[in-house]
Amino acid sequence: MTPQQTETIKAQAMRLLDDAGITITRAEAGAMELAGFGLGDFASQGLIVLVYVNNARYCAKELVMLPGQTCPEHRHPLVLLNDGRVDPGKTETFRCRRGRVYLYVEGAGQRDGIAAKIPAGSEAQYTVYHEIELEPGDQYTIEPNTKHWFQAGPAGAVVSEFSSPSRDELDVFTDARIRRVE
Repeated sequence: MTPQQTETIKAQAMRLLDDAGITITRAEAGAMELAGFGLGDFASQGLIVLVYVNNARYCAKELVMLPGQTCPEHRHPLVLLNDGRVDPGKTETFRCRRGRVYLYVEGAGQRDGIAAKIPAGSEAQYTVYHEIELEPGDQYTIEPNTKHWFQAGPAGAVVSEFSSPSRDELDVFTDARIRRVE
């Protein structure tokens, strides 16, 4: 992505955050991560991430999604910590602040019955179809090690994430081509 493309995307994210009534500092705007997952099609499979805090006890983030953008299917696995303790994996609560988000988790659901459009060429990489539709004010908690993916509606979306510690570099994606940390 060129610096100009990066700035254009961050400006779009700032508008979505502003429309959601979320004010962030200039430093936070500069720290936004554009997660492209190494797939080369950020508009289709990507995510804008702003981390407020991520420590040994908890994490808080804003997830900003462009219209129709998808965060690919993944799970947050059990982690063996350096001190020998076991972390059962990230529990995360998504709260929709703006737009509409289609969240898919393990459970009953058929691919032909979902509202989202699976990104072309990646159909085999999406395997869970239990649909939860989130609109502003709705929230849903995803348990550790649960496969999930999500997609913004036609107006984009802003989702606040509250979770146990986030170890994004350890997320396990269904699509083996994905590199979470680029």
